[in-house]
Amino acid sequence: MDNTTSFNICVDSDILKQCEAMYGELGVDLNTAINVFLNKSLCVGGFPFDVNKETMAAMLEAERIVCDPLVKRYSDVEEALRVLKE
Repeated sequence: MDNTTSFNICVDSDILKQCEAMYGELGVDLNTAINVFLNKSLCVGGFPFDVNKETMAAMLEAERIVCDPLVKRYSDVEEALRVLKE
């Protein structure tokens, strides 16, 4: 009997593509990489790498931004800088 489940996450599309390519070069698909991360997290009882308060806050803010459809999106850095100057 298959004991797996699916879930959805919000991920920046560029990060997703880069991670798929990176893990692909290692011979692993992204699904397997995520499962390794989750299993290692269980083994160590948290993140399998050092995360300070500032890093955690930045990660949570990035997740909020990626998942929030009301956050303004820019096509490139120049566009964002142009808007900031207005």
